Amino acid sequence: MPRPKKPQSPFRYFNSSPEVIRLVVMMYVRFPLSLRNVEDLLAERGIDICHETVRHWWNRFGPLFAADVRRQRASRMRGFRQWRWHLDEMYVKLNGEMHYLWRAVDQEGEVLESYVTKTRDKAAALTFMKKALKRHGSPETITTDGLRSYKAAMSELGNADKQEVGRWANNRVENSHLPFRRRERAMLRFRQMKSLQKFASLHANVHNHFNLERHLVDRQTYKTRRSAALAEWQNLMG
Repeated sequence: MPRPKKPQSPFRYFNSSPEVIRLVVMMYVRFPLSLRNVEDLLAERGIDICHETVRHWWNRFGPLFAADVRRQRASRMRGFRQWRWHLDEMYVKLNGEMHYLWRAVDQEGEVLESYVTKTRDKAAALTFMKKALKRHGSPETITTDGLRSYKAAMSELGNADKQEVGRWANNRVENSHLPFRRRERAMLRFRQMKSLQKFASLHANVHNHFNLERHLVDRQTYKTRRSAALAEWQNLMG
């Protein structure tokens, strides 16, 4: 019986070590840094790479890392029954035109799904919700704002009884926009829907991985969780 082939490493054609590539992607996506900021910070550590290399690496390896993180987290969360989702859409300008970034967040602040559209009508809301439900399963309740597109989409999906609407009930997802807004400013905004969709999904998964709720735990617990998150990151695609 032939032995199963070992999957080829995604780093096999690169001279730099996987550890350096993971570090570069983490720094650029996790923190509000420009490509040249990352280049300068790495130069202080003795790592000489061009800012265009930073761009190439996050485009090439970022989605692979994000998919690995998402698979691990989705499998753990599917069995959680008291799951509450918060849905909201935020405005993003692309070349002067207004677009909408739909985002689903759970009760712990984990970003579940990100989806970019040109409109925020029923069709856009329905596509976004179908994508989130297919990937993550069904929650106990879904909290939204007063946008009628949500109600129309949920009625068509047959889960209108799960919708909750309140003036302050959706603060969880409103606050979750802030890290992405800071990152957007550092990147001097986006120019294409494709690049916005790609980076929004990548940023969400990296943010989830390092979201340690440091304001809710003591410092020793936070340090332990931070070390565990960094160790897991260094083992991605290993």
